[in-house]
Amino acid sequence: MLDVAPSGSSDRSLAPQRNDSLEMPRGDLSKMNENKPDDSKNLACIFCRKSDDCPNKYGEKKTYEKWNFSVHYYCLLMSSGIWQRGKEEEGVYGFLVEDIKKEVHRASKLKCAVCKKNGASIGCVVPRCKRSYHFPCGLQNECIFQFTDNFASFCWKHRPVQAMTSNMYRDSLPCTICLEFIDPIPTYSVLRSPCCKNAWFHRDCLQVQALSAGVFFFRCTLCNNTDIFQKEMLRMGIHIPEKDASWELEENAYEDLLQSHNRCDVRRCHCKKGRDYNEPNSKWEVKRCQCCGSSGTHVACSSLQLLEQNWECLDCRRISYSADFRKAPKHPLANSTNVTVTDCLLEEPSSKLPRQSAGTHHKELQRLKQDVPFLSAQCPSIKKSCLTPRQGSKFKRDISTILVELGFQIKKKPKRLWINKANVWRSALEQFQGQKFNPTYTIEVVYVDENEQFGREYPVSKQEFLSHLMEHLENSSLFEGSLSKNLSLNSQALKENLYYEAGKMLAISLVHGGPSPGFFSETLFNCLVYGPENTLPILDDVSDFEVTQIIFKINAAADMSSLKSAINECYSYLENIGCLRLITTLSDKYVLVKDILFYHVIKRVQEPLNSFKQGLKILGVLEKIQAYPDVFHKILCRKPENLSAKTLSDLFTVRGLPNGQTLRFWNSYLQAVEDGKSTTTMKDILIFATGCSSVPPAGFKPLPSIECLHVDFPVGNKCDHCLALPITNTFQEFQESMDFAIRDTLRLEKEEGSRSLSWT
Repeated sequence: MLDVAPSGSSDRSLAPQRNDSLEMPRGDLSKMNENKPDDSKNLACIFCRKSDDCPNKYGEKKTYEKWNFSVHYYCLLMSSGIWQRGKEEEGVYGFLVEDIKKEVHRASKLKCAVCKKNGASIGCVVPRCKRSYHFPCGLQNECIFQFTDNFASFCWKHRPVQAMTSNMYRDSLPCTICLEFIDPIPTYSVLRSPCCKNAWFHRDCLQVQALSAGVFFFRCTLCNNTDIFQKEMLRMGIHIPEKDASWELEENAYEDLLQSHNRCDVRRCHCKKGRDYNEPNSKWEVKRCQCCGSSGTHVACSSLQLLEQNWECLDCRRISYSADFRKAPKHPLANSTNVTVTDCLLEEPSSKLPRQSAGTHHKELQRLKQDVPFLSAQCPSIKKSCLTPRQGSKFKRDISTILVELGFQIKKKPKRLWINKANVWRSALEQFQGQKFNPTYTIEVVYVDENEQFGREYPVSKQEFLSHLMEHLENSSLFEGSLSKNLSLNSQALKENLYYEAGKMLAISLVHGGPSPGFFSETLFNCLVYGPENTLPILDDVSDFEVTQIIFKINAAADMSSLKSAINECYSYLENIGCLRLITTLSDKYVLVKDILFYHVIKRVQEPLNSFKQGLKILGVLEKIQAYPDVFHKILCRKPENLSAKTLSDLFTVRGLPNGQTLRFWNSYLQAVEDGKSTTTMKDILIFATGCSSVPPAGFKPLPSIECLHVDFPVGNKCDHCLALPITNTFQEFQESMDFAIRDTLRLEKEEGSRSLSWT
């Protein structure tokens, strides 16, 4: 994304030199400038014939007294018949003066389709279109100029447009930059964000912001996405200069940040030398507020006993007191904490990224790590694929924060799903494929047991349903592998578009508060984030025993004779997959093995992968995965950590009238379970109370709770995530009651689940 096409990197720099005369007709420059020759500052641009100096619209205007002409940067950059053949410091922005004269001469023969005057140096790139125009005339008639790649321009008839979505807004929405209300319909002057459906902009506002922010800071105003946002804005004709943000270039812009508060601000200062007096390591040392840093006090004025003691000003103390007063006694897990809209906006900015072209960072590969165990000595080129964390993750984000942000799309309008308990997968598939299903509606789930005489119906929590769905998905024929899974090649599933549905189910589960899969292989994850072309599969990704044997035989070849013999044995297979290659040295076997791995693990399942990615785009999940790969890697490629007694104790809050003895029994019971002194596990307790075997990445909603009741056995209400504890006289009675109820209930559910597990 360069202001000027660099020499040797664009079509413009590859133009052959012409042998025609470099002299420009004497009258051309004088005709282009209707001003006095000696008034060089008011010289009109030799391309558009305008003397306006408006950098936002026409780019910087430069006047060259040596050659007696002026030129607008954009007029020069977008002219169709000129290329940058010089270095950056040569000529005008790297465009040689002789080339500029030739282009002016060429344009003098072309008539502008707008103003009907000669000098139209810019033409529409569509081959069949013959329109030419000046740059200002093109802006006036809403042409699109793309400041990237070949610097293409499109006339008003052939310009690119943004797609209209079916659920467009009826009411006006504010431009997220100037806050003026606009009609949310993509037009030339109104653009929408490709990554946030609620973000709309005036074109002029976007252009001003792009010129101010530069390539390093120009991003979506709502979600801070850079890659997708900049790519779309370039396509729609927004110029994004490769420069620092304007606020970074101001001299001493951050000088005030180096100044610290150094004054006593308490109501009654006792220092005889005044409030501004500060003597370090004494009672007259000024201590700043540990929260805001904008208020101070002498140690003696606030009766601080120790010089190291922290101090809070009155305003911060009021805020802290109010927050503590409203704080709940218990909190869920750190990764499941409820996040408010305010939390989402308080992000920690990262340091500025180094200058590099867009898209470069996600194509960089870290060195391959960890040799394949039994091939390490013989095949040094086959190693585990491990990509670096993507530089696009410009903020330290928590997974729950990201998912809660995505959850803002969910509307309060409920959508009830009727799920046949005997076949959860097929039932869910029919519901999700229905025309009336909308992933932004709140999900309500009702299980129907058709095996019973009256077809009993009972509601379940959506998180329990999504947990069942993820379990079915993990064991489906759409994936292959033992623990870390890749996509399989299933022609029937392709025909039924099941890979798309699987991706959609995963996206819905994450955004609606369900569990994460946790079974993705590194290779599958890297394909989703960095693309198949930047992913290196490993031998562990191959689940086909015969293919593994072929790779092993080729790799184990110790000389050319045994290598050719191994290739001859699998000649037909190599020919069918297009991996036959000329073998001239023994080291060629490593390249051949790589080709086989890439074909079998990635190329063979290219169509399922594309379909799966389309499904993951639902609710913007794939975009977030690509923006924050290090965060999503923890939930997509790893199973949740084992629950501990403290984790479960902190997860459940107490509601109703607490019973001190029962709560002590509850904590002792959790500790006994953790120590292996019980027939149940932490996972069993969580399933019994919530229907989930782990804490979802977005947290529970509603939060799990416990209450103490006079009942014989514990009762789990999975819809409300509530666990009723029995009030007993002894801990032994409590433990026996809990063990029996949880173990027996889960056993019956497991038997029903094994009968209902059904896949095509």
